[in-house]
Amino acid sequence: MSSEGKKLFNIIILGISFMFIFTAFQSCGNIAQTVITNLNNTDFHGSGYTSMSIIYGVLSASNLLSPSLVAIVGPQFSMVVSGMFYSLYIAVFIQPSTWAFYTASVLIGIAAAVLWTAQGNCLTENSDENTIGRNSGIFWALLQFSLIFGNLYIYLAWQGKTHISESDRRTVFIALTVISLVGTVLFFLIRKQEDTKAPGDDDSTNEILGESSCARNKMMRAVAAFKKSITLSFTKEMLLLSVTTAYTGLVLTFFSGVYGTCIGAVNRFGSEEKSLIGLSGIFIGVGEILGGGIFGLLSKKSRSGRNPVVMLGILVHFIAFYLIFFNMPNDAPIAPMEGTDQVAYMMPSKEVAMLCSFLLGLGDSCFNTQLLSILGFLYSEDSAPAFAIFKFVQSICAAVAYFYSNYFLLQWQLLIMVIVGFFGTITFFTVEWGAAAALAARGSDYSSI
Repeated sequence: MSSEGKKLFNIIILGISFMFIFTAFQSCGNIAQTVITNLNNTDFHGSGYTSMSIIYGVLSASNLLSPSLVAIVGPQFSMVVSGMFYSLYIAVFIQPSTWAFYTASVLIGIAAAVLWTAQGNCLTENSDENTIGRNSGIFWALLQFSLIFGNLYIYLAWQGKTHISESDRRTVFIALTVISLVGTVLFFLIRKQEDTKAPGDDDSTNEILGESSCARNKMMRAVAAFKKSITLSFTKEMLLLSVTTAYTGLVLTFFSGVYGTCIGAVNRFGSEEKSLIGLSGIFIGVGEILGGGIFGLLSKKSRSGRNPVVMLGILVHFIAFYLIFFNMPNDAPIAPMEGTDQVAYMMPSKEVAMLCSFLLGLGDSCFNTQLLSILGFLYSEDSAPAFAIFKFVQSICAAVAYFYSNYFLLQWQLLIMVIVGFFGTITFFTVEWGAAAALAARGSDYSSI
């Protein structure tokens, strides 16, 4: 197999591995609070929202150290170990205990930071300036299919169930743990790039000196990247884009955890209320894949910049929030095990609920594809620190949102997203207009961004 063939093979394996792991993890996140609600009349007293808040809080802090760890042990081994911790977190639900649940939440937060740092490293190692766009698209598409496969399994497994029994829970989480482990094992198939050192260059003294020099260089690069991250954090453009990034963190929390819990708590959906959680995740995945394909892979054909896509994203989300407000009972996010019999401003409609799921996924893909695009454009020379800041801000806001989801009624959660989304759109427009003006001053075509 040629060198390019090996690199493409690695990218496909990387995408398939992440698809398996996140098929399991995202399905777990969607149903965690619903399952825990059914457990809280036992000795278990955990909260799915608190767990996710811990995960994203630890993840954001761990982003500061994960590049150094990946540099020391290598991306492949880092991903394998991280995948094991993802599997451990999911396995906790087979026989839950409060201390194990929250301990696993801390560990997976660290593992997530390492996993995504290693993923970026692996993607970069197997790409060049001509293939990075294609490879990123392949990875994105394979990853987003995890939303469909995992939630399809939940939909089929829980169809017709109004209560999640111990047997149902164990069956689902054993299956999800196995799926996660399959993805972890697949990381071993990623092939290392061949060493180009000549056979005569293996002198032991040179090797020792080379290793020492390499270690110093890694440390210097780690320190330089950390300093660069701090510097970039306080630039005007990054501060403005941080508002937009914060919005994506709040939305991530809502569609990956809160909205599925709301659907599962509505008693008026009848015997389908639990299986609809999985169906909702499928529609979110369809929206993500459609948006990613249109606005990500086909972005070079756009001649009007990024603002129209972001405008579409916020309009789609506002429509979704409006419909959710009318369709879902206000106490749905914090309803007890028995669910809620309350009605909002219309009789709860399964069709409207699934439409909102699709709109949430579509709008999220609009924001994320354009944020990744503008960060890559503005910080092409400092992409690693820039994307670390992006992940840091997004994770912090997701952690905060998961925390207040324990207490806030649906209307207040929607209001927070509307306010932050409005200002996040304005700040994105401001940065984009500045980028367009800079291009115009250089005589470049605006469509090239």
